[in-house]
Amino acid sequence: MVEALSIIFFLYVLIKVYISVMQIGYVARAKDMPPVLMKPSSWIKSARYLISNERLKIVETLVEYALFVFWLSWGIRWLDTMTWNMDPILQAVIAVDLFLIVNYIVELPFSIYKTFVIDERFKFNHSSPELFIKDQMKGSLLTLVFASLLSAAIAWIIINVPMWWFFSFLLVFAVIVLLNLLYPTVIAPIFNKFTPLEDEELNEKIRQLLEKSGFESEGVYVVDASKRDARLNAYFGGLGKSKRVVLFDTLLDKLNDNELLAVLGHELGHFKHHDIYKNIAMLGGILFVGFYIFGHMPTSLFMELGVRETPAMIMVLFMLLISVFMFIFMPIMSFVSRHNEYEADRYATQIHGNSGDLVSALKKLVDENKSFPKAHKLTIFFYHSHPPVIERLKALGDKSVYDEKEDEALKGECSV
Repeated sequence: MVEALSIIFFLYVLIKVYISVMQIGYVARAKDMPPVLMKPSSWIKSARYLISNERLKIVETLVEYALFVFWLSWGIRWLDTMTWNMDPILQAVIAVDLFLIVNYIVELPFSIYKTFVIDERFKFNHSSPELFIKDQMKGSLLTLVFASLLSAAIAWIIINVPMWWFFSFLLVFAVIVLLNLLYPTVIAPIFNKFTPLEDEELNEKIRQLLEKSGFESEGVYVVDASKRDARLNAYFGGLGKSKRVVLFDTLLDKLNDNELLAVLGHELGHFKHHDIYKNIAMLGGILFVGFYIFGHMPTSLFMELGVRETPAMIMVLFMLLISVFMFIFMPIMSFVSRHNEYEADRYATQIHGNSGDLVSALKKLVDENKSFPKAHKLTIFFYHSHPPVIERLKALGDKSVYDEKEDEALKGECSV
């Protein structure tokens, strides 16, 4: 059984590395084509930025594999030995926290390198080392608190409740819904400052737009995203009465009112089509399958690993393999998400009255965020929750940026 898991994880790593290699080759070829949606300098810069991130992703994936080998060959036994004489619930909390801490220490250098080397080189990073450290400390503390509480609860369920996997799934799913409710008003303000939108004229326009969709919001807020990053964004956060409209301060500086309303119209499309609830339900279905599988792991697996079949070891194995499990379902989730993006674009043109402002906004977002507008089909298939912006512009009736001959030229060999 251990050998089978090792082969599956190796194939998972191999596929991830292959996708990154193909993406690097594709973008390296594409950057020599005539620029689309960007000035030549931005076109080259965005391609180099993407290639740098993909190369880092390859190294991360290889380290992920090394970490998997460590846990499977020695680390899990170490956790079991470290907590041998503890109460089963305390053992679960300690083992899960230690697992998370070791993984965090291994992954932290990649986050530092991306922020202070890659993002700094391409003029995206606005974060200082002090702010980065504060963010890491806050995020780590929140993660450990939630992980400790959740692992203790799941351990109790495993010990005391028949069909523990089903009730553990219900608990985790409930926590996911709760976090969505708490995020905009409780969690996000821990990291960023949210202030009500002061532009009364724009506020009124947004209010009228929300009324057209029947969207009840707690308010329109501006977040100080620029203290960390130069990218533009906007989103609706929360569920039920906690919903709020959140605008990045960087977005207000770059888009005019009509373009901003078109972007919000797109987000309202997700609300109108209940995409948030559909996504949560889809995630719930995937988690249900995952808990069922992990709830029926054979005792022989624990024997091969040399550990006891305790709540702690069950949860550690779950966390060790969940990335592979989610990767299997990623193409389905990405496909559904891309479909939803097209539908949200259509809704935005209906409620806003024209597609021109959304087209203009998308072009600005691509240029300002230095988002390279082309990608290899494998990357799109697995990872892209949004369709390529060129395809979105085509669907909105703007064909000026699409060149079929150019696209055909990129279908050739895409090796590094």
